[in-house]
Amino acid sequence: MHTDAFQTLADPTRRQIVEALRSGEQQVNDVVGKLDIHQSGVSRHLRILLEAGFVQVRPDGPRRFYSLRPEPFQELETWLSSYRGLWEKRLDRFDEALQKRRNARAAHAKERKR
Repeated sequence: MHTDAFQTLADPTRRQIVEALRSGEQQVNDVVGKLDIHQSGVSRHLRILLEAGFVQVRPDGPRRFYSLRPEPFQELETWLSSYRGLWEKRLDRFDEALQKRRNARAAHAKERKR
């Protein structure tokens, strides 16, 4: 997992392009129409995504179709999943602490009613 993946996806325009391509293969002008970004900007960001391995291009005569490649996203998922357990344990402990606090408050309120 390279930090370059995070640098690549840190740009909001590139994230918007990735979101636009989630629905499938598209030409540059299709992405331009969805994002209301000038064609040269979309092309520049697509080139960066292509160089980083997030997208692939399929030429079809004069047209070029862009689509997402699953591999870099799978690498991101693998990397993130290594931290998921850490956060789940912390969230479980937080939930337990909240439950204890709620139970203590409920017991205290019950005592006050007596």
